[in-house]
Amino acid sequence: MNIRRITLWIPAVSMMMLSLISYIDRNTMAALAPTILEEMKLSNEQYGYIVAAFSILYMIGNPVWGRWIDRFGLRLGMTTAVTFWTLASMAHAFAQGIWSFGFARAALGFGEGATFPGGYRTVVETLPVENRSKGVAVAYSGGSLGAVITPLIIIPIAAKWGWRGAFWFTGIIGIIWLLIWTLVNRLPAMRKPRQAPARLVAPPHFFDRKAWSFLFTYAFGAFPLGFVLYTSALYLKTLGLSQGEMAKLLWIPPFGWELGYFFWGWVTDRTVSRTSETMPVFRRLFTVLTILSLPLAFAPQMRPLPFLMAELFLAMFVTAGFVIVGVSYATTIYTAEHAGLIAGLGAGSWSGVVGLMMPFIGRLFDQHNYALAFQIAAALPLIGYLIWLLLTRYAKT
Repeated sequence: MNIRRITLWIPAVSMMMLSLISYIDRNTMAALAPTILEEMKLSNEQYGYIVAAFSILYMIGNPVWGRWIDRFGLRLGMTTAVTFWTLASMAHAFAQGIWSFGFARAALGFGEGATFPGGYRTVVETLPVENRSKGVAVAYSGGSLGAVITPLIIIPIAAKWGWRGAFWFTGIIGIIWLLIWTLVNRLPAMRKPRQAPARLVAPPHFFDRKAWSFLFTYAFGAFPLGFVLYTSALYLKTLGLSQGEMAKLLWIPPFGWELGYFFWGWVTDRTVSRTSETMPVFRRLFTVLTILSLPLAFAPQMRPLPFLMAELFLAMFVTAGFVIVGVSYATTIYTAEHAGLIAGLGAGSWSGVVGLMMPFIGRLFDQHNYALAFQIAAALPLIGYLIWLLLTRYAKT
């Protein structure tokens, strides 16, 4: 691979680094939740509302930043967003209770709404069409990698400097990325003029059936991602594991997410991009993903512990498929000119579902009704798939 081809991938890699940082930021509280909730005297339901504050503002921030980036460009949009969320992440170090945590999480969620719109826009601006699914996998994979390494990094930091020190660390890595971003912006791939789209297609709108089919399959299909990320530590605590023992296990489910991005990116590029009749291909891919998502319902009955961790690994591996295949489906409908908005609507719809569901999931955990919580998490991808089939019944792309 020559130098020119290597530099062509640097912008996507920089977005991988950013999504990695964003997931370290958001997962720091999830990894330290047992310690924080105990010190602050907060219930699981209250924790669910704190998660909801992040998720609802993340839902709003995604399409807002997507539109902003599509209109004003990556350089200004990403610099503004990352500066904002870095300050919000450090603000967690000053939190004293549910309201201050809620405000800090809401600000962090709004700022981090730029992550995937920025990553997707970067890929479509800098990589050729035949490499875009793999490019999306690279740009988005930092999120899963961040989820993998967060417990391995953050728990030891918190053990030495306290959980407030962990949030100072998240602010520092955000500042480092901003410095790197000033160099990436000077690359030729980032400075070339935008090309007009080959075909003019209206952006997604409220009465667009295909847009709703994308939102439902993305949001419901990817819901287990949020469920596993936010509840794994709490559920493992019920099995008698300490915070230190969790650090050795919590990287396993998001590692499945990381591998899933690259596997499904490869599968999508090989199947979707090589045919003009894409709907049958998407139907087969979503069918496989839905079937693989169902075993999550039986996770509470899985013993010994390695079986449970294997299932959580599989759940997040499948979730990555819903994200990659979902974005690829949307790309066949809309042009790259709307890339930021497409990615923003997808991630935002997912966050909205997570925000609505997590207080209820938290209440089920308070009631020790873990079986129902896992059953709901497994059922949502199936519901999203059935809605997708209904909305696309007569569609051709």
